[in-house]
Order: sequence, then structure tokens, then C-alpha cells
Amino acid sequence: MRASFSDSELIRAYRGGDEQAFEILLSRHQDRVFTKIMFIVRDTDLANDLFQDTFIKVVGLLRAGKYVEEGKFLPWILRIAHNIAIDHFRRNKKMPLVRGNDDFDIFNIINTGETNIEDKLIQDQIHSDVRDLIDHLPIEQQEVVRMRIYQNLSFKEISESTNVSINTALGRMRYAVLNLKRLIDDNKIQLTPY
Repeated sequence: MRASFSDSELIRAYRGGDEQAFEILLSRHQDRVFTKIMFIVRDTDLANDLFQDTFIKVVGLLRAGKYVEEGKFLPWILRIAHNIAIDHFRRNKKMPLVRGNDDFDIFNIINTGETNIEDKLIQDQIHSDVRDLIDHLPIEQQEVVRMRIYQNLSFKEISESTNVSINTALGRMRYAVLNLKRLIDDNKIQLTPY
């Protein structure tokens, strides 16, 4: 019967001492939360650890009465998961930010036309190389690039999902492109088939 309760009702029940209410909340939202974390970290073991950290924090906040019920439990928990994943990468920063004013766009040089199996293999390798390069960006830039390129989200959608302004999302994308160009140049990587 409790499975039909709204998130708000389950939260009230949990705060009233009903532990099973939280288990229902967890099972209801665990796939979305894990997917959000996995999208950011791209490592199953790490995602599992951060997923557990997220729910430990949620339990603590709920018990402390720090969640204000506005009917937005899922966005709230996704924001916590996002912040925990970002904090993990901030503690383990991979690369300094590169600033510049080039208008180079790495994605303009990736040709998506497929004429034969050899071209397809080459394109697959280029896309793989680009994905590997993206892994070397600061985490905030990785997130914007993946949302824009692989999920085809607008900058408005990206700004709402990451809880930053559109200008910040655009700036992160711009610096990501500049950083990718620097990585390509520094490592003499060729992203064209010929």
C-alpha cells in the first residue's frame, strides 16, 4: 500500500519512524540517481561508492529536518548526487584550465559520413580518441560536453540540469573546446582519417 504513496507522504512517514518508507523512496529513485552519477564518473565501482555516499547524505539531511518539502524530492536528490560526484573530482583534479580565445571547434572536424567499413573503423577510432580526450578535462567541462554532444541537450537544459547559469554552461563548453584543442596539439593527435 505504501508503494502508492507520493514522495511527500513517504518522507513524512520516514520522518515519523517508518524505515520501510525510505526503502520505497530508495527503490523508486535509485536507477535515476545511479544513472546521473554514472554519467558523470563513467566508472561502475566509483559510481556505486558515490551512490551510497549520496543516500547516506540524504538520510542524514532527512533526519536533521533539512529537507523542505516542495514536491521536488527527485531534483533535490539528483542535485546531491551531482554535487557529491563533482566534489570527488575536485579532490582529484586531473588538469588545469586552459584559457584562450580561439574559435576552434573539435567537433567540426569529425566527419560522420560512412562510405565503407574502413572509414567506419577510422571514424570509430576518432570518436574513441575524442571520448578519451574528454576524460582529461575538468569534470564540469566533461559534464557540459557530454550533455551537449552525446545527449544533444540545449544550453538552457544543461544550465537547468547542472544548476548554473546559461552563460556558465556556455563558458564551460568554450573552455572545454580550448582544452581539447590544446590536448590535440600537445600530443600531436590526428583526428582526421587522412
